Parts: sequence; C-alpha cells; structure tokens
Amino acid sequence: MVTITFPDRETEKRAVAYLVGRFSGRILRTGEHIVPEAALEVLAAQNIPFTNEGKTTYELHVAALRGAASST
Repeated sequence: MVTITFPDRETEKRAVAYLVGRFSGRILRTGEHIVPEAALEVLAAQNIPFTNEGKTTYELHVAALRGAASST
C-alpha cells in the first residue's frame, strides 16, 4: 500500500470515481489516499496526476482502519 495525494479536488474526484470498484483503499481526512501499488499504474495510464508520498506506514494504515469504526 502507498499513500498518494492529488493536486486539486476535481482531480481527486475523477481519480476516486475511476478507482472505486477496481481497487480497495482508504481516504483520510488529511486528503491523503491509501491505495495498492497497482493503482498507481492505472492512474498514470488514465493521465490522472498524483503525488506518490511513499509506502504507507503501519501506524497510518492502522489509524485509517480505526478511524473508520463508528464510535458510541
């Protein structure tokens, strides 16, 4: 899994619309996206610009999973 960002909101919407149903991933409140490495090649083939922030750390991955849980 890698962390990526997009240059603007419109690009982000286009990328998410394309990736949904093809890859699993998480969108963080910070605007970062956690996606599989294979998604990078697909985004590049679709000419969707993104910035690769690097491999996702274990802490960030776990925080994304915990943040998705509903609280009581």
